Amino acid sequence: MRVSREQAAQNRERIVETASRLFREKGYDGIGVADLMKSAGLTHGGFYGHFASKEDLLAEAFGKAMEHSAERWRELLAEKPAAPKAALAHMYLTAKHRDNPGKGCALAALGPDVSRVGAEVRQAMSDSFQAQLEALAQALPGDPAQQRRDAIATYAALVGGLVLARSVADKKQSDEILAAVLSSLEQGN
Repeated sequence: MRVSREQAAQNRERIVETASRLFREKGYDGIGVADLMKSAGLTHGGFYGHFASKEDLLAEAFGKAMEHSAERWRELLAEKPAAPKAALAHMYLTAKHRDNPGKGCALAALGPDVSRVGAEVRQAMSDSFQAQLEALAQALPGDPAQQRRDAIATYAALVGGLVLARSVADKKQSDEILAAVLSSLEQGN
């Protein structure tokens, strides 16, 4: 039975949303197409009607997650212009974010996976990273070159701090990492 274009578009969006969450939770290699489609409530056979490959889906899902994140960053930075680094750190470096990768930063969850896949996925990451970087840089003081350097260093501290906090076994140590990076970024405003 053929589905309408509208239903096909809704199905594609459901696949992308499901993949975005599951890729962040389980990693790119941690979920197969069949299980992903099942989680989206669709059949495995319908996958290739929407995407050329699992990598094609990763590129779209990653881009969508990062687009949503960039939007949240822009809103937060507009609300808290006096202390942009601290505002981002307080939003990003939390136990809730650490403990829920499926709803969190795609770069922190999938960065290593992205570095190992095709150019299309890396380009989606680059484009999304650039959008977030520009939003942050514009919120920081200094000349454009200094703003960009500070934005890169801040972004790296956020992602690195979250990845480290997720990687250690000891919850106390994990909390310590989040607190240390948060403190450092608060002092940098």
